[in-house]
Amino acid sequence: MEDQEIEVKFFVLNLAAVGRRLKEMEAQQVQARTHELNLRFDTPDSQLARQFRVLRLRQDTAARLTFKGPAMGKDGVRIRQEIEFVVGDFRAARAFLEALGYQVSMIYEKFRAVYKYEGMLVALDELPYGSFVEIEGEDPAAIRAASQRLGLNWEASVQESYTMLFDRLRKALGFPFSDLVFENFRGLEIPAAAMNVRAADRAG
Repeated sequence: MEDQEIEVKFFVLNLAAVGRRLKEMEAQQVQARTHELNLRFDTPDSQLARQFRVLRLRQDTAARLTFKGPAMGKDGVRIRQEIEFVVGDFRAARAFLEALGYQVSMIYEKFRAVYKYEGMLVALDELPYGSFVEIEGEDPAAIRAASQRLGLNWEASVQESYTMLFDRLRKALGFPFSDLVFENFRGLEIPAAAMNVRAADRAG
C-alpha cells in the first residue's frame, strides 16, 4: 500500500557475514555504506511522542523529511504509515520546522548500506549500540523468506524502533545523555540483554 512501511529488523553479531550472504544471493547494492544524521522533532510538550508519531529530518545521500504514524504488528512485521520526500536544503528544512513551533527532541545517527533483493530493501545498519539488519517490502511472507535465506532467526526479530531501544538502554544503564550518537557511546560495551534483544544470526 502506498505510504505504508512494512518491515522487520534483527540484531546481529556479524553484519559483514550478512553482507557477504547478500552478495551470494546476487542482491544489488543500491546504497553504499553512508552516514545518517537524523533530527527528530516534536512540540515542546512532546505531543507527537505521546501519540506515537514521528517527524524526522534526515541527511544521508540527500535531505529527507519523514512522517511516521503509530506502528502495529502483523504476521511478525511492523506496519505503519510513512510519508517521506526529499527536500532541497537540510538547514532550510530545519529552520522551517522550527518556525512552525517544532523543536529537536533527539539527534541520532547510524551508518547504513542498502541492498535490493526480489523487490525488497535490505539495510545493514550500524548503530552506536550495535548492528542490525532491516528488511522492508510489501509482503510479510516474502520478508520472512528473505530473512531465512539470510540465515536470520525469525523468532529473534526486534519489534521496537531504534529510538525505543535507546530509551530502554537509557533506563537500564542510567545514561546521562539523550542523543543517540557515536560520540556518546565511545568506549562503552553494550550488552544485548540491556536492550532485551538476542542475536538472530548464527554467531548468536
